[in-house]
Amino acid sequence: MTGKKVPSDLLTVIGLVILTDLFVLMPGLSETVLRNILGLPLVLFLPGYALIAALFPAKSDLDGIERTALSFGLSIAVVPLIGLGLNYTPWGIRILPILISLSLFTFAMCGLAYLRRAGLPEADAFKVPFREMALALKAEILEKPEPGLDRALTVILVLSILLSVTTLFYVVITPKEGEHFTEFYLLGPEGMADNYPTNYTLGESGTVIVGVVNHEYRPVNYTMEVRLENKSLPLPEDMQQVALAYNETWEEPLTLTPPVEGKDMKLEFLLFNETDKNTPYRDLHLWINVNSTDS
Repeated sequence: MTGKKVPSDLLTVIGLVILTDLFVLMPGLSETVLRNILGLPLVLFLPGYALIAALFPAKSDLDGIERTALSFGLSIAVVPLIGLGLNYTPWGIRILPILISLSLFTFAMCGLAYLRRAGLPEADAFKVPFREMALALKAEILEKPEPGLDRALTVILVLSILLSVTTLFYVVITPKEGEHFTEFYLLGPEGMADNYPTNYTLGESGTVIVGVVNHEYRPVNYTMEVRLENKSLPLPEDMQQVALAYNETWEEPLTLTPPVEGKDMKLEFLLFNETDKNTPYRDLHLWINVNSTDS
Protein backbone atom coordinates (compact mmCIF):
# COMPACT_ATOMS: atom_id res chain seq x y z
CA MET A 1 0.00 0.00 0.00
CA THR A 2 2.86 2.33 0.73
CA GLY A 3 5.13 3.76 -1.90
CA LYS A 4 2.50 3.99 -4.63
CA LYS A 5 2.52 7.08 -6.79
CA VAL A 6 -0.33 9.53 -6.38
CA PRO A 7 -2.62 9.12 -9.41
CA SER A 8 -2.28 11.85 -12.00
CA ASP A 9 -5.97 12.83 -11.85
CA LEU A 10 -5.78 13.43 -8.09
CA LEU A 11 -2.57 15.44 -8.51
CA THR A 12 -4.32 17.52 -11.17
CA VAL A 13 -7.28 18.20 -8.86
CA ILE A 14 -4.98 19.20 -5.97
CA GLY A 15 -2.92 21.40 -8.28
CA LEU A 16 -6.00 23.18 -9.64
CA VAL A 17 -7.32 23.82 -6.12
CA ILE A 18 -3.99 25.29 -4.99
CA LEU A 19 -3.75 27.40 -8.15
CA THR A 20 -7.29 28.70 -7.62
CA ASP A 21 -6.49 29.58 -4.00
CA LEU A 22 -3.46 31.58 -5.14
CA PHE A 23 -5.43 33.50 -7.76
CA VAL A 24 -8.19 34.33 -5.26
CA LEU A 25 -5.99 35.31 -2.31
CA MET A 26 -2.92 36.98 -3.82
CA PRO A 27 -3.16 40.70 -4.63
CA GLY A 28 -2.58 41.34 -8.30
CA LEU A 29 -3.68 37.87 -9.31
CA SER A 30 -7.13 38.24 -7.75
CA GLU A 31 -8.02 41.04 -10.18
CA THR A 32 -7.31 38.94 -13.29
CA VAL A 33 -9.86 37.06 -15.38
CA LEU A 34 -8.09 33.76 -14.55
CA ARG A 35 -9.53 33.97 -11.06
CA ASN A 36 -13.04 33.48 -12.46
CA ILE A 37 -11.92 30.83 -14.94
CA LEU A 38 -10.26 28.78 -12.18
CA GLY A 39 -13.07 29.43 -9.71
CA LEU A 40 -15.72 27.73 -11.86
CA PRO A 41 -14.21 24.22 -11.67
CA LEU A 42 -13.59 24.63 -7.93
CA VAL A 43 -17.30 25.25 -7.39
CA LEU A 44 -18.90 23.16 -10.13
CA PHE A 45 -16.64 20.11 -10.67
CA LEU A 46 -13.60 19.46 -8.45
CA PRO A 47 -15.35 18.76 -5.08
CA GLY A 48 -17.73 16.31 -6.75
CA TYR A 49 -14.91 14.62 -8.68
CA ALA A 50 -12.86 14.15 -5.51
CA LEU A 51 -15.90 12.73 -3.69
CA ILE A 52 -16.65 10.32 -6.56
CA ALA A 53 -12.99 9.26 -6.59
CA ALA A 54 -13.22 8.46 -2.86
CA LEU A 55 -16.53 6.61 -3.14
CA PHE A 56 -15.69 4.60 -6.27
CA PRO A 57 -11.95 3.83 -6.38
CA ALA A 58 -12.13 0.94 -8.86
CA LYS A 59 -12.29 1.46 -12.61
CA SER A 60 -15.14 -1.07 -12.82
CA ASP A 61 -17.36 0.98 -10.47
CA LEU A 62 -18.24 3.70 -13.00
CA ASP A 63 -17.32 4.56 -16.55
CA GLY A 64 -15.87 7.92 -17.55
CA ILE A 65 -19.17 9.52 -18.60
CA GLU A 66 -20.86 8.53 -15.34
CA ARG A 67 -17.97 9.89 -13.29
CA THR A 68 -18.06 13.20 -15.16
CA ALA A 69 -21.83 13.61 -14.84
CA LEU A 70 -21.84 12.67 -11.14
CA SER A 71 -18.91 15.03 -10.49
CA PHE A 72 -20.98 17.98 -11.69
CA GLY A 73 -24.09 16.77 -9.85
CA LEU A 74 -22.39 16.11 -6.52
CA SER A 75 -20.50 19.43 -6.68
CA ILE A 76 -23.81 21.24 -7.08
CA ALA A 77 -25.07 19.31 -4.02
CA VAL A 78 -21.95 19.59 -1.83
CA VAL A 79 -21.18 23.29 -2.25
CA PRO A 80 -24.59 24.55 -0.97
CA LEU A 81 -24.35 22.13 1.98
CA ILE A 82 -20.94 23.55 2.90
CA GLY A 83 -22.39 27.06 2.60
CA LEU A 84 -25.32 26.09 4.82
CA GLY A 85 -22.94 24.77 7.44
CA LEU A 86 -20.83 27.93 7.32
CA ASN A 87 -23.97 30.00 7.86
CA TYR A 88 -24.17 28.60 11.40
CA THR A 89 -20.54 29.34 12.24
CA PRO A 90 -18.93 32.61 13.38
CA TRP A 91 -17.19 32.91 9.98
CA GLY A 92 -20.42 33.09 7.95
CA ILE A 93 -20.82 32.78 4.20
CA ARG A 94 -17.89 34.83 2.97
CA ILE A 95 -15.35 34.19 0.25
CA LEU A 96 -12.42 33.22 2.51
CA PRO A 97 -14.31 30.66 4.66
CA ILE A 98 -15.94 29.20 1.54
CA LEU A 99 -12.58 28.94 -0.25
CA ILE A 100 -10.92 27.27 2.75
CA SER A 101 -13.83 24.86 3.28
CA LEU A 102 -14.02 23.79 -0.37
CA SER A 103 -10.25 23.37 -0.55
CA LEU A 104 -10.05 21.28 2.64
CA PHE A 105 -13.01 19.13 1.56
CA THR A 106 -11.44 18.46 -1.85
CA PHE A 107 -8.02 17.71 -0.33
CA ALA A 108 -9.59 15.32 2.19
CA MET A 109 -11.54 13.46 -0.49
CA CYS A 110 -8.42 13.21 -2.69
CA GLY A 111 -6.49 11.77 0.26
CA LEU A 112 -9.23 9.23 0.93
CA ALA A 113 -9.39 8.34 -2.77
CA TYR A 114 -5.62 7.74 -2.79
CA LEU A 115 -5.83 5.44 0.22
CA ARG A 116 -8.70 3.44 -1.25
CA ARG A 117 -7.04 3.08 -4.66
CA ALA A 118 -3.76 2.09 -3.01
CA GLY A 119 -5.56 -0.83 -1.38
CA LEU A 120 -6.60 -2.21 -4.77
CA PRO A 121 -4.51 -4.12 -7.31
CA GLU A 122 -2.95 -1.62 -9.70
CA ALA A 123 -4.82 -3.07 -12.65
CA ASP A 124 -8.20 -2.57 -10.89
CA ALA A 125 -7.67 0.96 -9.51
CA PHE A 126 -9.24 3.78 -11.51
CA LYS A 127 -6.93 6.20 -13.27
CA VAL A 128 -7.24 8.77 -16.00
CA PRO A 129 -4.82 7.82 -18.80
CA PHE A 130 -3.81 11.36 -19.74
CA ARG A 131 -0.72 10.26 -21.67
CA GLU A 132 -2.55 7.55 -23.58
CA MET A 133 -5.37 9.96 -24.43
CA ALA A 134 -2.94 12.59 -25.72
CA LEU A 135 -1.07 10.03 -27.82
CA ALA A 136 -4.32 8.66 -29.24
CA LEU A 137 -5.51 12.17 -30.13
CA LYS A 138 -2.16 12.94 -31.75
CA ALA A 139 -2.30 9.73 -33.76
CA GLU A 140 -5.89 10.41 -34.78
CA ILE A 141 -5.11 13.90 -36.04
CA LEU A 142 -1.55 13.67 -37.33
CA GLU A 143 -0.49 10.09 -37.88
CA LYS A 144 -3.55 8.10 -38.90
CA PRO A 145 -3.50 7.54 -42.68
CA GLU A 146 -6.74 9.03 -43.92
CA PRO A 147 -7.84 11.25 -46.79
CA GLY A 148 -6.89 14.89 -46.54
CA LEU A 149 -10.53 15.98 -46.32
CA ASP A 150 -11.24 13.69 -43.35
CA ARG A 151 -8.14 14.94 -41.54
CA ALA A 152 -9.14 18.55 -42.18
CA LEU A 153 -12.65 17.87 -40.82
CA THR A 154 -11.16 16.27 -37.69
CA VAL A 155 -8.96 19.31 -37.08
CA ILE A 156 -11.92 21.66 -37.61
CA LEU A 157 -14.01 19.62 -35.17
CA VAL A 158 -11.33 19.82 -32.46
CA LEU A 159 -10.89 23.56 -33.03
CA SER A 160 -14.67 24.07 -32.90
CA ILE A 161 -14.89 22.29 -29.56
CA LEU A 162 -12.07 24.42 -28.15
CA LEU A 163 -13.71 27.58 -29.49
CA SER A 164 -17.06 26.59 -27.96
CA VAL A 165 -15.49 25.98 -24.54
CA THR A 166 -13.61 29.28 -24.72
CA THR A 167 -16.78 31.14 -25.69
CA LEU A 168 -18.68 29.53 -22.80
CA PHE A 169 -16.04 30.63 -20.31
CA TYR A 170 -16.09 34.15 -21.76
CA VAL A 171 -19.88 34.43 -21.45
CA VAL A 172 -19.81 33.15 -17.87
CA ILE A 173 -17.00 35.36 -16.60
CA THR A 174 -18.06 38.54 -18.43
CA PRO A 175 -21.78 38.90 -17.67
CA LYS A 176 -23.72 41.77 -19.15
CA GLU A 177 -23.43 44.89 -17.04
CA GLY A 178 -26.53 45.86 -15.13
CA GLU A 179 -27.46 49.22 -13.65
CA HIS A 180 -24.59 51.31 -12.28
CA PHE A 181 -25.36 52.50 -8.77
CA THR A 182 -24.01 52.96 -5.24
CA GLU A 183 -25.66 51.78 -2.03
CA PHE A 184 -25.50 54.32 0.81
CA TYR A 185 -27.21 53.37 4.06
CA LEU A 186 -27.42 54.02 7.79
CA LEU A 187 -27.85 51.46 10.55
CA GLY A 188 -28.46 51.91 14.26
CA PRO A 189 -25.80 51.08 16.88
CA GLU A 190 -26.92 47.42 16.93
CA GLY A 191 -26.38 47.07 13.19
CA MET A 192 -30.10 47.11 12.39
CA ALA A 193 -32.16 49.61 10.41
CA ASP A 194 -33.83 50.98 13.54
CA ASN A 195 -33.10 52.51 16.98
CA TYR A 196 -31.27 55.46 15.47
CA PRO A 197 -30.06 57.98 18.06
CA THR A 198 -32.40 60.94 17.52
CA ASN A 199 -32.70 62.44 21.02
CA TYR A 200 -29.59 63.95 22.56
CA THR A 201 -28.55 65.98 25.54
CA LEU A 202 -26.12 68.77 24.64
CA GLY A 203 -22.62 67.32 24.84
CA GLU A 204 -23.88 63.75 24.51
CA SER A 205 -22.72 61.49 21.66
CA GLY A 206 -24.62 59.05 19.49
CA THR A 207 -23.40 56.31 17.14
CA VAL A 208 -24.69 55.22 13.76
CA ILE A 209 -23.18 52.76 11.28
CA VAL A 210 -22.55 54.16 7.80
CA GLY A 211 -22.32 51.81 4.83
CA VAL A 212 -21.31 52.21 1.19
CA VAL A 213 -21.41 49.51 -1.50
CA ASN A 214 -19.92 50.13 -4.94
CA HIS A 215 -21.96 48.68 -7.84
CA GLU A 216 -20.54 51.08 -10.43
CA TYR A 217 -18.58 48.42 -12.37
CA ARG A 218 -15.37 50.37 -11.70
CA PRO A 219 -13.30 51.58 -8.73
CA VAL A 220 -14.68 54.80 -7.23
CA ASN A 221 -13.23 57.34 -4.79
CA TYR A 222 -16.03 58.67 -2.58
CA THR A 223 -16.07 61.70 -0.30
CA MET A 224 -18.39 61.85 2.70
CA GLU A 225 -19.67 64.83 4.64
CA VAL A 226 -22.04 65.18 7.61
CA ARG A 227 -24.02 68.38 8.15
CA LEU A 228 -26.29 69.54 10.96
CA GLU A 229 -28.63 72.28 9.80
CA ASN A 230 -26.33 72.87 6.79
CA LYS A 231 -23.22 73.21 8.98
CA SER A 232 -20.47 70.61 8.53
CA LEU A 233 -19.53 68.40 11.48
CA PRO A 234 -15.99 67.06 11.96
CA LEU A 235 -15.33 63.53 10.68
CA PRO A 236 -12.40 61.16 11.26
CA GLU A 237 -9.90 61.32 8.41
CA ASP A 238 -10.45 57.70 7.41
CA MET A 239 -14.15 58.44 6.85
CA GLN A 240 -13.74 61.58 4.78
CA GLN A 241 -12.31 59.67 1.79
CA VAL A 242 -13.52 56.15 0.93
CA ALA A 243 -11.97 54.29 -2.04
CA LEU A 244 -13.85 51.15 -3.10
CA ALA A 245 -13.29 48.59 -5.82
CA TYR A 246 -16.25 47.25 -7.78
CA ASN A 247 -18.61 45.24 -5.55
CA GLU A 248 -16.61 46.20 -2.44
CA THR A 249 -18.48 47.09 0.77
CA TRP A 250 -17.37 49.65 3.35
CA GLU A 251 -19.14 49.83 6.71
CA GLU A 252 -17.92 51.76 9.76
CA PRO A 253 -19.43 53.13 13.01
CA LEU A 254 -19.58 56.92 13.25
CA THR A 255 -19.90 58.70 16.59
CA LEU A 256 -21.32 62.22 16.46
CA THR A 257 -21.73 64.89 19.13
CA PRO A 258 -24.22 67.61 18.09
CA PRO A 259 -22.69 71.00 19.06
CA VAL A 260 -25.95 72.99 19.34
CA GLU A 261 -29.38 72.42 20.85
CA GLY A 262 -32.62 72.50 18.95
CA LYS A 263 -35.68 70.53 17.87
CA ASP A 264 -36.32 68.72 14.60
CA MET A 265 -32.87 69.53 13.30
CA LYS A 266 -31.83 67.91 10.02
CA LEU A 267 -28.73 65.75 10.32
CA GLU A 268 -27.55 65.03 6.77
CA PHE A 269 -25.12 62.36 5.52
CA LEU A 270 -23.83 63.30 2.08
CA LEU A 271 -21.84 61.08 -0.27
CA PHE A 272 -19.99 62.59 -3.24
CA ASN A 273 -18.36 60.67 -6.08
CA GLU A 274 -15.20 61.63 -7.89
CA THR A 275 -16.99 63.10 -10.93
CA ASP A 276 -18.88 65.82 -9.04
CA LYS A 277 -17.65 66.93 -5.62
CA ASN A 278 -20.16 69.77 -5.30
CA THR A 279 -23.45 67.92 -5.76
CA PRO A 280 -24.17 64.97 -3.44
CA TYR A 281 -24.36 61.67 -5.32
CA ARG A 282 -26.31 60.04 -2.47
CA ASP A 283 -27.79 61.59 0.66
CA LEU A 284 -29.45 60.40 3.84
CA HIS A 285 -30.81 62.30 6.83
CA LEU A 286 -32.16 61.96 10.34
CA TRP A 287 -34.30 64.41 12.31
CA ILE A 288 -32.81 64.88 15.77
CA ASN A 289 -33.58 66.79 18.98
CA VAL A 290 -30.83 68.19 21.20
CA ASN A 291 -31.84 69.43 24.63
CA SER A 292 -29.85 71.53 27.04
CA THR A 293 -28.25 69.84 30.05
CA ASP A 294 -30.56 71.79 32.41
CA SER A 295 -33.73 70.36 30.90
